[in-house]
Amino acid sequence: MDGAPPVGGPGGGRVSQKRGPWEGCGGPYDAVGPPAPPPTAPRAHHPRRRDPMRTVLRRPDFRLLFGGLLASMAAESILLLALAIWVKDLTGSDGLAGATIFAVIAPMTLAPLVGWIVDRYPRRPFFVAANLATAVLLTPLLAVRDRTDVWIIYVVAALYGLSYITLSAVLSGLIRQLVPVELLAEANGVLQTVRQGLRLVGPLAGAGLYAAVGGWMLAVIGMVGFLSAAVVVGLIRTTETPRTGAGVRWPAEVSAGLRHLAGEPALRRALLGYGLGSLAMGFSESLIFAYVDQGLRRDAAFVGVLVTVQGVGGLVGGLLSPAVVRRAGEVGTLATGVAFFGPASLALVYPNLWLGFVAVLLAGVSLPLTMVGLHTLIQRRTPPGLLGRVAAASEAVVSGPQALSIGAGALLVGVLDYRVLFALIGVATLLAGGYLWRGRTLSPPPPATIPAPRQPTDGPAGAGSHWRGAGGQRAGTEGWRGEAGGQEVVGTTPPSPGR
Repeated sequence: MDGAPPVGGPGGGRVSQKRGPWEGCGGPYDAVGPPAPPPTAPRAHHPRRRDPMRTVLRRPDFRLLFGGLLASMAAESILLLALAIWVKDLTGSDGLAGATIFAVIAPMTLAPLVGWIVDRYPRRPFFVAANLATAVLLTPLLAVRDRTDVWIIYVVAALYGLSYITLSAVLSGLIRQLVPVELLAEANGVLQTVRQGLRLVGPLAGAGLYAAVGGWMLAVIGMVGFLSAAVVVGLIRTTETPRTGAGVRWPAEVSAGLRHLAGEPALRRALLGYGLGSLAMGFSESLIFAYVDQGLRRDAAFVGVLVTVQGVGGLVGGLLSPAVVRRAGEVGTLATGVAFFGPASLALVYPNLWLGFVAVLLAGVSLPLTMVGLHTLIQRRTPPGLLGRVAAASEAVVSGPQALSIGAGALLVGVLDYRVLFALIGVATLLAGGYLWRGRTLSPPPPATIPAPRQPTDGPAGAGSHWRGAGGQRAGTEGWRGEAGGQEVVGTTPPSPGR
């Protein structure tokens, strides 16, 4: 019986059955005895038995965001590999095809500037505008006909890389705005699970469509995906606090994200440990071809089979990641993900098919664990006004070393035995994981309670509304975050009951 006191009371005395003058009015005086708790108190949090994944998906605003991202992530998974295949088909050069991936990564150098721009505008309208712009920038691909038009693909790839940074930066802030802090790990886990699932079918679908129809169809599918994301996310209704920072010089604003990463202990350790880990992980992108060719004695196309198995591991990791965050914290989850890559690399030293399947499965589990741990940590430890800059800067800090190691791996595999390199990667990632694990106390596991899903009210915001703070804590400059009348509110003080 929700909110009803026990029959015997805390001291074992009888509760009077006499009706009082206030009975039936919903107040605390319906019976003689200690006052009942406020009716909203039991609804603020629910025990862990509620499935957090389902709770976050029950939120209408997150469902809209999820639907929009599903469309854009599907377009992204189809495009990336297909653009490189298109260049390879037009030029016959492996080097020029690989340069397509470099063109996508190159704009990472602009990440601090991109993050500053993102933080100057409201999240939802900016996300919608960025998706519309991405759809427009894909239109030049319709003009590609032969080898002389390859430059168009490179330009589109570079602009797409810039769009990717922008969308990632604004998405981090949008998730933090729409989802209670207690459900951030679940929200990131759901999105990573879908992303890993699309890795199973997206690249193969893109290659198949290119072979069957041509590159113009890839451009059309990409445009439809990003336009759909803009329309769906545009349906979200949310209120944002005004952006601050007037009077601060723009160089200081641009570098604020990097300063926050360096000054916050948990973020500093996470970026340092994961940056070193990703520097080692990048070598595996080139080594896997040598493993298939020299070790398994199979055709290069067999890499696609291993990628599929890795995608299955990614699905498992995405589903498990919220539970790992709740038990080990964000830095502990990041450490687990990085450390999982160690035994995976060491297993690839010995060329055996079934051992190889286990290795790439572990590598697949590793990726979503690292992403969910890192993204959730950034969202929880960063003021909302800095989230764009911090998310963009962290992307550059991690992706920069990884891009360098991919190129270095392509060179070293021709000089050193791939088995030696895999052994070195395994040792390096285990050391990086251990360094992160020692800092797991910097981000302890969140409380074992989760908020109830939003419930619609029968009246205006003042009638039957309740305020729910983020864990009941005042979050520094971030102010209060809660719900009133079924709407999420962000402000400096909780609203009074009459507001």
